[in-house]
Amino acid sequence: MLDAHAVTLSPIETFILNVFLLAIIGWSMWKAEKSLSPGSDAMVMALIGVFAVSGRVLLDPLPNVQPVTVIVLLAGIHYGAARSTVLATSVALVSNIFLGHGIWTLYQAAAWSLVGISGSLLSERLTFSGSLAVSRVAAFSVAAAFLFDWVVSLSALHSFGVDMLLVYIISGIPFDILHAAGNVFFVAWLSTPLSEMMSRHSTRRTVVRETVAIRS
Repeated sequence: MLDAHAVTLSPIETFILNVFLLAIIGWSMWKAEKSLSPGSDAMVMALIGVFAVSGRVLLDPLPNVQPVTVIVLLAGIHYGAARSTVLATSVALVSNIFLGHGIWTLYQAAAWSLVGISGSLLSERLTFSGSLAVSRVAAFSVAAAFLFDWVVSLSALHSFGVDMLLVYIISGIPFDILHAAGNVFFVAWLSTPLSEMMSRHSTRRTVVRETVAIRS
């Protein structure tokens, strides 16, 4: 008798399945958010966190391509440094339960937190007339990819000497470029719907909008 659970998928088939599963999770998140009352920012953060963890785990077959950097950046823009840091740390810890936990988790949490903090500090420059400036966010997401990867590269100091750090960083540049390209893709795909979702449940967004209006 054939065992349906013994089917072996090719890498391409596995990737297609994972993307399909991520699309289902994203659709479910969008439907769940629609039922929330305005101002339910904590619940929205939880939904976004689940999507970020799922995206990182399901897209793991693609080297260094995942939506977490962009999601944390958007959280920094809309919810500020503190909440984006909570999101960044939680996503790093939970996703590494599946992908592998170690000292690098601390550096990943710190690197993503820096991305979120940067988004918070630059929130006025990354918005225009109260809306997300997608082209600016895309450009900054490229820089954020290198920021994240180079901070995480510091974890190599626990295994190699300082003299090997530069070699380690240079050898990882192709993966940095993949991360940057992936970020641009995720900005194009996710930034508008996620930004609108966060805006519906963010008091900070109102403050940013009012500030931009005053200064323009």
